Amino acid sequence: MIPLGDALNSSFDITAVHDGLIQWLAHGYLDWAWWQIALFTLALTHITIAGVTIFLHRCQAHRALDLHPIAAHFFRFWLWLTTGMVTKEWAAVHRKHHAKCETIDDPHSPQVLGINTVLSRGAELYKTEASNPETLQKFGHGTPDDWIERNIYSRFSWQGVAIMMIIDLFLFGAIGATVWAVQMLWIPITAAGVINGIGHFWGYRNFNNEDASRNIVPWGILIGGEELHNNHHTYATSAKLSNKWYEFDIGWLYIQMMSAVGLATVKKVPPKPVLSEVRPADQDTLEAIIANRYEVMARYSKSLKKFFTTEVQHMQELAAHLNDARTWLCKDEAQLTAIEKHKLEELTQQNAQLRKMIEMRRDLQALWSRSNATGEQLLNQLRTWCQQAEESGVSNLRDFSIRLRRYS
Repeated sequence: MIPLGDALNSSFDITAVHDGLIQWLAHGYLDWAWWQIALFTLALTHITIAGVTIFLHRCQAHRALDLHPIAAHFFRFWLWLTTGMVTKEWAAVHRKHHAKCETIDDPHSPQVLGINTVLSRGAELYKTEASNPETLQKFGHGTPDDWIERNIYSRFSWQGVAIMMIIDLFLFGAIGATVWAVQMLWIPITAAGVINGIGHFWGYRNFNNEDASRNIVPWGILIGGEELHNNHHTYATSAKLSNKWYEFDIGWLYIQMMSAVGLATVKKVPPKPVLSEVRPADQDTLEAIIANRYEVMARYSKSLKKFFTTEVQHMQELAAHLNDARTWLCKDEAQLTAIEKHKLEELTQQNAQLRKMIEMRRDLQALWSRSNATGEQLLNQLRTWCQQAEESGVSNLRDFSIRLRRYS
């Protein structure tokens, strides 16, 4: 028979444990207010975004910068805890996306699969492609292959997120499950869904590159700068994603801070044209124009739009197309729909100078499209283009050509 005192002590111990468990479930170890937990969760997800954009994307997939081993190992460990993603798989899938962009072989193109599919199944599309051995073999080269990668990060990829769940539950109690869920959903929603989906479907374009990439907003903060997706696809190997004075890439800010203390070394940024005095086009001019071809065509598009707006004031026929044409006139002709191509043909038939602007755009693009032409042939082609532009009688063409001859 158990003595009455021992029975009372045992009952008291059970009650204390029960009360302690309830207290822990309600408050966790830290006993923080809801707003403190919310801020902490946002901070954790932002570190994860920084790891994805700086380490996985710019460093591993595109080799735009090198990271000090301390920084690299921190990001690898943190991403193992918060995403369970394997570096080789992520880099391989992303490199294939760039190599096969907007084709049936693109792992997650909304132009091919539809925007709803990419938004709702983005993580699933990534997982499917990451399990393709051919993709990993062809596009996964140069990623970490040390002991810790082979024996922990790649081998036990899900155990990291399980450890993160235990940590969140310990720190915050029952609400820690919500903190963990937000962490687990952050990358699938923002990266796999928003960037891969909306970033190729909606937004503005600084450059008419070969794909459908868009800048979602000019301030890349929430998703680490990845919002500037058109800039990235134009200069894929650049560590800096912002391009215009009004654009902000917080990932680039972090890279600069890391560079200042020796934790990062930038290898490449977008080219910037160097302008000298006006002179006859030479080999340096040609090389500078080709190196800055996206900037050149973006400036030409602005000149074309300005010309069209001015001409509208004088021609009633063009005025009828004003609002519609502004959305597609400056696109690369290869990206126009059949209806837009028909409208462009109508417009050029109505205005000889507009037709000249369109024809000269095609000739300018040929400078970097003719892969079999010699340097001397391309230089003669550039000189002919400048001469024709300055003798065309179109002030926009003349001014553009004069500026072009300042490239060096």
